Amino acid sequence: MRRQINAAVRAALDLQRALEEGGFPHCFIGGLAIQRWGEPRMTNDADATVLTQFHRDEELADFLLGKFAARRADAKAFALRNRVLLLVANNGVNLDIGLGALDFEMRSIERSTFWTYTPRRLIRTCSAEDLVVHKAFAGRDRDWIDVDMVLLRQGQKLNVPQVFEELVPLAELKEDCDTVPRLQTMMRKRGVLE
Repeated sequence: MRRQINAAVRAALDLQRALEEGGFPHCFIGGLAIQRWGEPRMTNDADATVLTQFHRDEELADFLLGKFAARRADAKAFALRNRVLLLVANNGVNLDIGLGALDFEMRSIERSTFWTYTPRRLIRTCSAEDLVVHKAFAGRDRDWIDVDMVLLRQGQKLNVPQVFEELVPLAELKEDCDTVPRLQTMMRKRGVLE
């Protein structure tokens, strides 16, 4: 059965082609990664992390602003200040591009793999473990629902020690005492952690 290509996937593929052309290491971390590892659901945007490590921030912003429309008049300045470039694809889908510089972001991109959305459409997403870390660290209500769906679907296949090796230092950096225990509780409920 042939899967219909939705607008977010088309936008992600356009962004991925551009990033590959520019030589920017990247992976998708949002709704598209959730489709792969968690709950199969539609998404209306594409979220990616691009490894810039600060010294390529401006280069990435200039490169992508030459290929996609900005969602803000001050998109470049906003990206350099807030580490996220807000664009819109040619088909109207929002693109949120995180400017990656943390060691975790580098490792997440290194561990990323291609997901065969259709035989001719491969999308580079983060691993299931890294998706749990990204979502738990973000910590919004929708993120925790997504975490639960990944735990439900991936279960015992998850490399639990890796999740906590990555999440604990990030939570400490944010001075967040709630995220790690909350994830541990969720994992116990789903039988992922004893």
